[in-house]
Amino acid sequence: MLHRGEVEVSTETGGIGGAIARRLFGGESVFLNTFRARGRGAEVWVAPGTPGDIGVLELNGSLYIQDTSYLAHVGDVKLTVGWRGLKGLIAEGELVWLKAEGRGLVFVNAYGGLELLELGLGEKVTIDNMHFVAMDSTVKWDVRRLGGLKTLAFGGEGLVIEVTGPGRVFVQTRVLPPLAQLLSKFMPRSGK
Repeated sequence: MLHRGEVEVSTETGGIGGAIARRLFGGESVFLNTFRARGRGAEVWVAPGTPGDIGVLELNGSLYIQDTSYLAHVGDVKLTVGWRGLKGLIAEGELVWLKAEGRGLVFVNAYGGLELLELGLGEKVTIDNMHFVAMDSTVKWDVRRLGGLKTLAFGGEGLVIEVTGPGRVFVQTRVLPPLAQLLSKFMPRSGK
């Protein structure tokens, strides 16, 4: 969004293999901008593309992040892709998330509010798949059906994610598809 003070900006790939994987599978750019303070009081501000909370997540290991929720990071952090496998394809139609590894801070954004769930060992929570923002790599997850076939066909619910601790799970209070569906009613139709 902006920077003030002495800030040096450079553009890097962070490794060509990882850059191509981030682009192809994570929807991110091949290039990453790096901002370095070169004087006291230098600041960099970041802003997401959707309205909502920005969270600063402490990273000491690995964190999986929804591709549209990643904003920036600080510290010794490597950004790659994390394979979700067939269950990711079933849950949201995506095979990968972004994966942040190392030590530092990761900035994420949520559409709406950002909420933290801290799960104990073996603790399970069922979450609508569109509400995920990020989770620690220690959290296990699986896709399951909510209710019966009637719920799947007519209830607007069907497939959900069941997460099992230990670890942190970050969720957003809103999702974009209902807003897009509402706005589409007001958009001009082609051919009219």
